Amino acid sequence: MNRSELVAALADRAEVTRKDADAVLTALAETVGEVVAKGDEKVTIPGFLTFERTHRAART
Repeated sequence: MNRSELVAALADRAEVTRKDADAVLTALAETVGEVVAKGDEKVTIPGFLTFERTHRAART
């Protein structure tokens, strides 16, 4: 499923326009990205997914 298919599915399920569904998906991605980029918090949606920043040693 690509982004446009996901937006269409969300719009149908939530009974909103595709434009509104796309705006919510964009806001979610931006918010999660900002929180995780700070590195001090993880974002968890119980039973679905967790976003967390991890530090790994550089490849040599």
